[in-house]
Amino acid sequence: MHEDAVRFLSQPVQAQPGSPLRVAVYSRIAEAIRNSLLTPGSMLPTETELGADMKVSRTVVREALMLLEEDGLIRARRGVGRFVADTLPRIGIERIRPFEEVLGGPGQHLEIKRIQRERQPASEFVAPGAGVEPGADCWLWESVLIRDGEAIAHLQENISALPVALGGSSAAAAPLEIDDGGGTLLAALNTRFGKVLGPGECQISLSQVGPSRARLLDLRAADPVLVLTQYVRHGNRPFYLAKCLIAARAGHLSVMQSLQS
Repeated sequence: MHEDAVRFLSQPVQAQPGSPLRVAVYSRIAEAIRNSLLTPGSMLPTETELGADMKVSRTVVREALMLLEEDGLIRARRGVGRFVADTLPRIGIERIRPFEEVLGGPGQHLEIKRIQRERQPASEFVAPGAGVEPGADCWLWESVLIRDGEAIAHLQENISALPVALGGSSAAAAPLEIDDGGGTLLAALNTRFGKVLGPGECQISLSQVGPSRARLLDLRAADPVLVLTQYVRHGNRPFYLAKCLIAARAGHLSVMQSLQS
């Protein structure tokens, strides 16, 4: 195992309140895999070695490895050992991630076509999700996501236009007149402030696309779309609201699940 992976895995592992230690160990190993510190196809250390590196019991490591195998991140070869999967399962909407990451994939070209980027009064729908009163100024970023030349999703993102502080006490309050960067608003926030937002919730429903959005997505008005409404908090207050309409041509959308109770 590469020394960078050893250093990463050897950092103290602490369970979150109400969450078992095996979940924290699972998350640490999964992060090492996702960040390519543990490379696809590589052999994992033994349960005993991982336990010694992470300073947890072998039983906790074994339970975490079972969860990783259930989720397709590792595979076991009887009598040989455990290996990082050659192809990792696609992360879906179980994490707070920009929609270009959710809908993009290896070998695919995903383009963000900006429709509008403007300040406007918050509607009764937007205001609670952005943490403002109805009528208060909010930023609206409206985009169409185009993958390999096909429009697959229509996205509207909203945050308050008031000054905010992100990234901890060291970050000064600043108006969010942030650089476009050619991506979604959430991606721009992550680039500027780091991944400091959360927790969040994503509601899933089905609707018809409607006439105006049908033209943007090259659909018929009555065509069905999957609607993902994402509410994200910061500092335990509503902060970011997004509504993403996804066309059927976008294909499968993953929600990873595992038995972690």
